[in-house]
Amino acid sequence: MSDSADKVADYTQEDSPPARQDLEFWVNTPDFDYICDRKAKERAMASSDEGDSSDDARTLWSSSDSNTATTTANMDSHEVSKLEAYYYYYGLGPKGSHPRLIYRDSADEFEEPTGPETYVRQMRLFGVPGHHEFAKNGLWNQVRNWIETFLIGQDIQVSSIDFVMFTWLEKLADRELESEDEGEDGEDMRADEGQEEEEEEDIDAVFAALTVGKPAKLPAEDGKRVYSNATIWIGVLPETLNGARAFELTTHIRAHVNGLNLTERVDIAFRESVARSYLGNGPALYPPAETNDPLQAFIDNVSAVHSLPISGRKTMMQGTLGPFFQHGGELYALTCRHNLFMSDDGNAEYRYNTSAPKRDVVVMGKPAFHSYVDSVQAYIRTLNEMAKTLKALIKTLTKRVAGGISLPTSQHRLDENEAELVKINRRLVEFKQFYITLSRKWSKLSDRIIGHIVWAPPIAAGVGPNRFTQDLCVVQLYKPKFLAFMGNVLSLGSEISPEDFKRLMYEHIDVPSEFKYPPHGLLHMRGMLTANDINNPNSLDSQGDRIHRVIKRGFTTNTTVGTLSRFISFVRKYNITSTLESLELAILPHENVTGMYSKGGDSGAMGVSATGAYVGKVSGGTNKGMDGSDITYATLFEYDWKLILEEFPGANLYWDNIPAFLAAMAD
Repeated sequence: MSDSADKVADYTQEDSPPARQDLEFWVNTPDFDYICDRKAKERAMASSDEGDSSDDARTLWSSSDSNTATTTANMDSHEVSKLEAYYYYYGLGPKGSHPRLIYRDSADEFEEPTGPETYVRQMRLFGVPGHHEFAKNGLWNQVRNWIETFLIGQDIQVSSIDFVMFTWLEKLADRELESEDEGEDGEDMRADEGQEEEEEEDIDAVFAALTVGKPAKLPAEDGKRVYSNATIWIGVLPETLNGARAFELTTHIRAHVNGLNLTERVDIAFRESVARSYLGNGPALYPPAETNDPLQAFIDNVSAVHSLPISGRKTMMQGTLGPFFQHGGELYALTCRHNLFMSDDGNAEYRYNTSAPKRDVVVMGKPAFHSYVDSVQAYIRTLNEMAKTLKALIKTLTKRVAGGISLPTSQHRLDENEAELVKINRRLVEFKQFYITLSRKWSKLSDRIIGHIVWAPPIAAGVGPNRFTQDLCVVQLYKPKFLAFMGNVLSLGSEISPEDFKRLMYEHIDVPSEFKYPPHGLLHMRGMLTANDINNPNSLDSQGDRIHRVIKRGFTTNTTVGTLSRFISFVRKYNITSTLESLELAILPHENVTGMYSKGGDSGAMGVSATGAYVGKVSGGTNKGMDGSDITYATLFEYDWKLILEEFPGANLYWDNIPAFLAAMAD
């Protein structure tokens, strides 16, 4: 083994860098590049191992089970086939995490795949429009409450009752394309050839002539977009209900719904689902990165903005810090209690007592911090590969220019690639310095303490007349960590470009949008969505229906955009000794985006409206028992804030003069 390999073995034995004083030298050695390469490969393997196909999918296509898997179930038993049960909701979660269908009474026909590589439609959740009959006079609340009472009375282990729609693309049948040039006499083609002969063409003028006065179009979809009927979507614990029993239950629910004399068809469907909560002195936090800052994608995790990733100093759970507020000249923030208290801590109300040890809160627990540092090293490896590719291109282009080949194009490309290499090398220096800073000033757990818990009421469900979930914890924050504090500002991150963000927030491109992409991607939060506001959305979706788009940034899924349903969901969580029943805001993933709105580690993140108004604190979601969710549940922030004001009278979410506040704040 070479000396370099020996050094790498020494470093990887404890998965840590060398002594802090050696870091500047080490990050510029092949040893460091080797480890960055290894970290990148490990992260890529971990990502692919999350399951490109689940055990359920592999079982469906195994030789021993192929006959029963591909045979349609006996309709007299009301059992759906294994393939339909597994694939019907395909697309509602990534990599096999979509829910399993038990029974449905919808009329759409499901085309079963004939093999593991066959095309399967990708289903998406879609919000029910506000003009639906269930939106009038509290009718959905009445129906939902009746179904809840009925199912629990039948000893059904129901986990959720939602009111949603579904959408998918029906693949077009294969056919021969007709020529768009058929019937033309070729004059346009000759005219184009004449244009090519012009030495100087005004590109801007030609582009304007082709586009001015013509509305932009949304990207065309490869297929026919289909929308389901509005559906009462009932979740039950896995392996507790079969199709025959679900059919009996559906018959009773159908009779109740039919008795309402609705003019619109409402479907009923059962799926397997579990409602659960999401578990996941040193330097000052950074100010938020500006747009186009190469560190923007990484610096949010250690910056003084909304949605910091947090953990208890002595716990392994990971969560997200919610809104900041001031009270009595001190700075506080709130999150979910289950992010910072373990189950064996009990559920009694907690208040900090100066005679007892503090329950410290840190930015990122140990596993999260190690993963974060690994991601920085993996990106350094990406930059190294980009630099290597650019150097090879520059070498080739230099030879072309010297030989007079394809001039002046070769010279232009050479200049562009040399400029890009300068940018990449500068970025490499910045990221290596960032890695050094993380290793020296953030690696110790004590370096990442940002405050301590001062109050946490007991977790409770079905609280008050609105039956909301009480899952709240208040953290007092330390001034030295928040010298770059800017108030309640949500970083929109760098994962979604400003152009794509606008498209997600507002589908109707020919109508002005209330959403304006904020300078440097920093959305200032102000205002609060109330229970009454839920039924009065002010944006339009792609079908022209009024909806609330909801933005959130969480530790695990970063920035996502979803749709707030105006139909409140019933949620039932199970533990060893009891159940917790509550009513929750339901947030659906964006219908035009693949992936989830939230998953484990996002608890405590605040969903905000297009204008930055507080909507609800993410607390959990439903799925079939894996990480992530098809529907995210949140507690209306209006309810949480009422609890805060009762405990901290006069608390305020806003600041008139932040520098003066920080100057007066105790160290």
